[in-house]
Amino acid sequence: MSSIFESIEHAQAQLKELAPNQWNAFQQFNELVFKEGALSVKEKEIIAVAVTHITQCSRSTDFHTKAAKKAGASLKELVEAAFVATAIKAGGGVTHGTHVHNAKKTDASDFLYARSNLQNLKSIGKNAHEGFKGYTQFNAAATTEGMLNTKLKEIIAVAVGIATQCPYCIDVHTKKAENLGATNEELAEAIMVSSVVAAGSSFTHIAKMIQSYND
Repeated sequence: MSSIFESIEHAQAQLKELAPNQWNAFQQFNELVFKEGALSVKEKEIIAVAVTHITQCSRSTDFHTKAAKKAGASLKELVEAAFVATAIKAGGGVTHGTHVHNAKKTDASDFLYARSNLQNLKSIGKNAHEGFKGYTQFNAAATTEGMLNTKLKEIIAVAVGIATQCPYCIDVHTKKAENLGATNEELAEAIMVSSVVAAGSSFTHIAKMIQSYND
């Protein structure tokens, strides 16, 4: 793995030469997002690690795991954050599954993401009782207080919901985070972490593109 990363590092050095203005702007973007603010650097890096499990960029996971460790995060905290991401990913699948109910209705609304559509979760729970029970138990376990408190877990859930582009996840977990005391500033900073990590995944793949071109 180290040799692969070294090769990417070489490609990134070339990227800096090929597009210096864009390189510098991205570096500043990343630096500003991860500055201490309403969320600590440690909290931001924990959120970042969770989001990398959605972007599925191994380079980003490696980078932010090391940054989180440097900021004081424990392995248990990072594992809990990763499980929050896993649960939200599962939740996106379940909640979007409610559209199956609408697909079978000839008079269904044309508005795809109506909040009221979540009422159709009852139908999934009824028709796939055991599987739905397993999902709800897993989701509860992933978001229950542990090494990370429930407020931070729900902030992570919002950031992951942004990364998965699941409006239902964003709606549900924003409300839960707010009820647990999350501020607008904390949520906004988590959104920016999600944004820069998603961009970081593309950034890494630009380097891979250069690497492929040079091979």
